[in-house]
Amino acid sequence: MSFAIPVSGSAGRRGAGRPRHTTIASTLSPRDQILDAAGQLFVTRGFAATSTREIAEKVGIRQASLYYHFAGKDEILGALLDRTLRPTLDQVDQILTLTADDPRPTALYLLALVDINTLATAPHNIGLLARVPDVMASPVATEYVAGRRDLLGAYRDLATAVLDSSRSEALDPDSLGELVLQLVETVISVRASGRAITNTVTRAIAASCLSLCGADTNAVLSAQSVVRDRLDAFANQRRV
Repeated sequence: MSFAIPVSGSAGRRGAGRPRHTTIASTLSPRDQILDAAGQLFVTRGFAATSTREIAEKVGIRQASLYYHFAGKDEILGALLDRTLRPTLDQVDQILTLTADDPRPTALYLLALVDINTLATAPHNIGLLARVPDVMASPVATEYVAGRRDLLGAYRDLATAVLDSSRSEALDPDSLGELVLQLVETVISVRASGRAITNTVTRAIAASCLSLCGADTNAVLSAQSVVRDRLDAFANQRRV
């Protein structure tokens, strides 16, 4: 099964700026060129060690042109963090609508697939940024924390609905939701190890989310089958 949902750009100030030359792919808008360069530098060199001058130089624009699109380094960081959450958060309602008449394992499986894809396609594995103390100390990280809390709520509700309540070792809803979300976020570590996020890996992680909630093999196979049949409809809903 092939599953790919492109990551959307974040809203912000628009304009061409005054580029001198371009070192980032020219198919990207000037704003996205800045985000691409900053994401690479933040991940490889560190957020604190990277200056806006270095970001501008990597893009091939004047530093003043960078400030036309972003107020500063923190705003760039906020936009990058948002890209690790927003593509999933924006699709939660569509997932719930599409799977309203299906067993809850189906909804959880689809949410996991969407979220795994968000993290797997985020440029330069920028999901790593949320694991860096100086990044999370930035004021803009509060928006990321709030967004992750919203996503955790979706996982919590679906995981709790899947959970077999007869299990004596059942976790409380918040702990269960957090464990499922962290399981999805292992994609970040897998990418950091240099391994590719293949369809097989994606399906294995999503299936593990269901197993963690007590879903048996039949429930997992059923969810996989239903979601496979729903992907075209899901893609069509996203285009509406």
